[in-house]
Amino acid sequence: MSVEAICSTLTMLERMHKSLLELAYKKTEIIKAGDIEALGQLLKDEQAHVAAIDKFEQQRQKQVTDYFEAKGVASTDNRTVADVIEAAEQQADKEALSAVRDRLLVIINDLRNQNDLNQKLVFQSLQIVNLTLDSLKPRTEQINYSSSEVHGTNSVAKKSYFDSQA
Repeated sequence: MSVEAICSTLTMLERMHKSLLELAYKKTEIIKAGDIEALGQLLKDEQAHVAAIDKFEQQRQKQVTDYFEAKGVASTDNRTVADVIEAAEQQADKEALSAVRDRLLVIINDLRNQNDLNQKLVFQSLQIVNLTLDSLKPRTEQINYSSSEVHGTNSVAKKSYFDSQA
């Protein structure tokens, strides 16, 4: 297995992560606009990207394992691109792998930050929805008059919550 193949897979991972980052930026705008239908479609697109990234990641892991097996190095479960960079014999290979790896790490960090922002925006939206729902619910301290109270019997008024007994 060659370093070029690993580098090529990392480049594909970089492209897929960059595309996923663009979707995360779009998601931010959709969340701000409150467009639930567009958000649903975007989530489907994200799932397709994540599935493709997973395939490329599995391919990368296999290529790294094959690289070390071809060099006659005992295989361990957690071989990384950093290990390949250290084991690479040619300086050009080391530099190419380092450059692609560094770009990928920057994109992943940006994606993580954007996803954190989106998570906070969704959480705030849910808080607003819950606050609105709470303001629409009848308060328990409100006096509920039932027909038994009007006729002078001393029974406790039932709450007006939906009771779904089948």
